[in-house]
Amino acid sequence: MNPLPPQIVAFTRSQTCLVACDFDGTLSPLVTDPAAAMPAAGAIAVLSALASLRDTHVAIISGRGLDDLRARLTGLGESVALVGSHGAEESGGSGVELPLAALELRSRLIEALDRISRTIPGTQVERKPVSAALHFREASKAGAADAYEQALAVAHSEPGARLRLGSKVVEMLVIDADKGTALRRLAHHLNATSIVFVGDDVTDEDAFGVLGPADAGVKVGDGPTLAALRVDSPAEVVEMLEAITLERAARVGAMPAVPIQHHSLLSDQRTVALVTPDARITWLCLPRIDSGSVFAELLDTGGSAGGAFAVNHAGGEAPLEQVYDGDSFVLTTRWPGFTVTDYMDCSGGRAWQRAGRCDLVRVLEGRGSVRVSFAPRLDFGRVGTRILVHPDGLEVEGQSDPIVLFSPGVEWTIRDDNGHQTAEATIELSGTARVLEIRSGTWNLRPQVTSEPDRRAQTRQFWSGWARALIVPPLKGHLVRRSALVLKALCHGPSGAFAAAATTSLPEHIGGIRNWDYRFCWPRDAALSAAALVRLGNTGHALKLLDWLLGVVDKCESPDRLRPIYTVTGGMLGSEGEISGLMGYAGSQPVRIGNAAANQVQLDVFAPVVDLVALLAERGAPISPDHWRLVRSMLHAVEARWAEPDHGIWEIRGPKQHHVHSKVMCWHAVTRGLVVEEFVTGRRTAHYDRLREEIASDILINGWNPELNSFTIAFGVPSLDAASLAVGLTGLLPPDDPRFIATIERVQQTLQCAGGVYRYHADDGLPGEEGTFLLCTAWLIESLVLIGRIAEARELFERYAALAGPTGLLAEENDPTTQRALGNFPQAYSHLGLINCALALSAAGERD
Repeated sequence: MNPLPPQIVAFTRSQTCLVACDFDGTLSPLVTDPAAAMPAAGAIAVLSALASLRDTHVAIISGRGLDDLRARLTGLGESVALVGSHGAEESGGSGVELPLAALELRSRLIEALDRISRTIPGTQVERKPVSAALHFREASKAGAADAYEQALAVAHSEPGARLRLGSKVVEMLVIDADKGTALRRLAHHLNATSIVFVGDDVTDEDAFGVLGPADAGVKVGDGPTLAALRVDSPAEVVEMLEAITLERAARVGAMPAVPIQHHSLLSDQRTVALVTPDARITWLCLPRIDSGSVFAELLDTGGSAGGAFAVNHAGGEAPLEQVYDGDSFVLTTRWPGFTVTDYMDCSGGRAWQRAGRCDLVRVLEGRGSVRVSFAPRLDFGRVGTRILVHPDGLEVEGQSDPIVLFSPGVEWTIRDDNGHQTAEATIELSGTARVLEIRSGTWNLRPQVTSEPDRRAQTRQFWSGWARALIVPPLKGHLVRRSALVLKALCHGPSGAFAAAATTSLPEHIGGIRNWDYRFCWPRDAALSAAALVRLGNTGHALKLLDWLLGVVDKCESPDRLRPIYTVTGGMLGSEGEISGLMGYAGSQPVRIGNAAANQVQLDVFAPVVDLVALLAERGAPISPDHWRLVRSMLHAVEARWAEPDHGIWEIRGPKQHHVHSKVMCWHAVTRGLVVEEFVTGRRTAHYDRLREEIASDILINGWNPELNSFTIAFGVPSLDAASLAVGLTGLLPPDDPRFIATIERVQQTLQCAGGVYRYHADDGLPGEEGTFLLCTAWLIESLVLIGRIAEARELFERYAALAGPTGLLAEENDPTTQRALGNFPQAYSHLGLINCALALSAAGERD
């Protein structure tokens, strides 16, 4: 295959590639004794090299048993998936536990084949975990024919035997398994967008048969086949894999992606920006966090449509460090000889003013030659962007809201760039600070009345003064304080609503489609964020959020119709859409704007709101009649709808179910509502006591699965969900209840891996597998603290805290294999989870 055929070249350019091969006759030359088979020269090295490439997966799918396969592929490493017994055994497992009937069938088959082998020279029986096989490669022609006929007769005499015919071998499986099913299952798990399968045997035709138009099948040797391509031998397979590796490396090498957790955040509580470790602004939406983008290179890895604002050392030197100025979002990136300080101006009460006017300030200080590139791309690159040069800066054309770059004394060069324009300049620093200032909502290119140092000082004080008033626990105090600052940064100052995260479409699976827009306000997430701040002594954000929620509820046709998601100004979301012009983060497409989950039913939304009011009341905050009115409306909503199925906290885009977590949160809403009622009225309504008992009874009867010894994801669904830990975290069950303890242990056994906890393993209808979910890890930590297993909780918390990036920010998820952050960033859930865990462990006596 030199050069590679067009089908293979197209495969190497896919987002997420899967190369899967058979072993015998494909990676290993066929030999007369199956026990003597070994990989062809160079096979191990090329498979390892191919598997090391980004978004490139390698698997070996063989009829051999998994342990046998491992023994022949020593040195391959864990990056290559091994699938044995025609798909019945997979990497990570220790084998297959056969039911008694299958074990008895396997024994009968082995006994029958042994009788044949004893009478026909040159034959031998291979015992496999889920099958028995008769090999007749060394038999005479007549003996081989006789062995073949007798083996077929054995297979036909046992109705449970699944016949597989190979190259001079008859194999009988005792369970259903085939390479085609295994290949499709693996491709779905890895979210592979294109597959190459290489095989030589009749059993490999099952795999060739499931390949689609974007895939390629390669047959080794002669014989009829469904594969479109051929090579002659395992040696040529190795050569082909080497060529695929080179072609794929050239492709993914052109798509570098800064790790998500290495970005830093800027905020003025109306919008946010993300900055890479080398001071490149790759994410900024204006005028609000949920508006169209001005810079979106974050979601355009390897492309040019996203846009960025870059400052680089003219000589190409890398920066030395990037740090926040104390407890603020004033960010300094330091090179040898000069620094760049970035912040969004929060002076003069801007954070509470209506979104529209925003100033992002970049201050260059020191000495040296600096190269600057200003490449705005309006509305995710969908609007052609033109740049006009003025004496004191640049004007961005392309939309009605004005945007200028104040940059006095800079000589800009404008170049055309794929339908847009980019401004470039080289600035010589000589000890005097140079200011570059993006101003949105104005055409003003005159100097500000207040000096830049004063605005920087006021911005620093805006954040650090607020942080000083927090009551921070003794465990991980610096990360707790930074987490609280992140929650404040995600709060929309003018309204009080909290965004769930700063970004859209950062993937939960690299190269996959699990990409969602989180730049909106989930009342649930917002209430949990505000509650975490209340626990640190700050009640102001919670009270303002409740004012926002009152306004939202007052607009609802009835309280039980409260939607799961709103814009940060309290409006309805538009339709979910896709941006086709952006390549996605690390090739992860589609890039989405809007969120269709806004139209779902999520019955857990009411409890966090009620709990927040109860928490404020317990902390002595001024609870007003309007707050009690809000709580009553939430209780009415629960009473009206608690018995219905819903889509659940994880917003699975499938049929509604009776989610255990949602039911528990309905119970929690009523329980905490009674607390608020006692604070406000001095009494408890007996009707609500009866309601909470009714809900609790339903959960304990229908949510508990005695076979799994755990509460599950939904009534009657035998799958685990970390959210089921709410049965103890809310107090529905006391910490010493055996059912809560059993659920904790089942979550640990089923959903926990090194360093984190998955949400669930149930099929959610989407390809690919996400990472561990940080909030779920936090729930497990809090649960372990509740039942007194402090050492376990502390160990897991240390791993949780270690996931924070260099400037202390956390994403939604984590890939436990690569330790790369996944999902939108920074994520409110992850930071509030860290706060709650630090408080729980500190209360249990833990210290730094």
